[in-house]
Amino acid sequence: MGFDTFLLILFFVFIIGGVIVFLRSKPKRKQRTDSLYTEALDALLKGDDRRALLKLRDVVKQDSYHVNAYLQMGNVLRKKAPQQAIKIHQSLTVRPNLSDEMTIDIHQALAQDYRAIDNYRRAKEEAELILKVQRRNLWATEFLLSLEEENSNWAEAAQLAKLSQRIRNTDDKNQLAQYQLYEGLDLIGQKKKSEALSAFQKASKLDTSYGLPHKYIGDIYEEDRDLIKAIASWEKYAMLDIENGQEVYGKIESALFDLGRFSEIEQFYRRLLEKDRSNLSALSKLANVLVEKGHGEEALTLIDNALIMKNTSIHARLMKLKLSLDQKTPNELALQVDDIIDIVTQNSDHGSVE
Repeated sequence: MGFDTFLLILFFVFIIGGVIVFLRSKPKRKQRTDSLYTEALDALLKGDDRRALLKLRDVVKQDSYHVNAYLQMGNVLRKKAPQQAIKIHQSLTVRPNLSDEMTIDIHQALAQDYRAIDNYRRAKEEAELILKVQRRNLWATEFLLSLEEENSNWAEAAQLAKLSQRIRNTDDKNQLAQYQLYEGLDLIGQKKKSEALSAFQKASKLDTSYGLPHKYIGDIYEEDRDLIKAIASWEKYAMLDIENGQEVYGKIESALFDLGRFSEIEQFYRRLLEKDRSNLSALSKLANVLVEKGHGEEALTLIDNALIMKNTSIHARLMKLKLSLDQKTPNELALQVDDIIDIVTQNSDHGSVE
């Protein structure tokens, strides 16, 4: 065997040996980085960002192709060093052979990075890139929706909300009606009253159970001195939103008085009570109207009936005390005051007073 042949054999021995060593060492390195990455994720779950960051740095030192580790590292850094997070995440966009899922994760991270530094334009661009990869991506759609809400772009928010609802297979008319309402309020601020009225009317049609648009419709009609339409709109609001409807009780009374229709006030409050017998605000107003008409006994009967349903209501008991001032003896009034004090004491012990 010649010397050249010997060298050639020796060369192949070294090559084969190197391959064997490489193949044996690679799984160990893979096992090591996988273990470190798992420890990093565990630290993140426990809220230990410092330990997680150290583990992630160890991972990428040993495996510079570990895209997930870089991704998580940037997410951790976003809280205190968003610019650094952007650099890390941006560098991942040029990696070759990225799956669609990984591409989406990277743009999602970048969208959050840019939002963290209030760069809404770039945040929006990154979320839109996700939709180019996956047209019905729920996260990107709702991220864009939140951006439009923050910037009061209600028409755009409505379109994104519709897409989100289609993806979720839901039908939330109230959400769309609220955006229409907000658009109307912005138009009011811009002194565009007729456009605002149109927006409020659209909102009321989108969700017929939504009371608030009717309040603002009534306010516009009041401003135009069309009190008949104003009253009708306010009454719709009061009927649809029992809890907050009392905001317009005074407006309705004043408008009816201006129209010479003060006698209709009693019927308005009776209609409210037909819809909800527990409406103590309407009950109190009706009692006051009855007292003004000289029907004090009827007013007191109304309050007593309410106390049958809500015996511990401070509101109703105070109303009864007020109506009893001219009809009861001092001792009887004192007993009512004692009852109220007992209820207040009991309710305060339980953290609530009605």
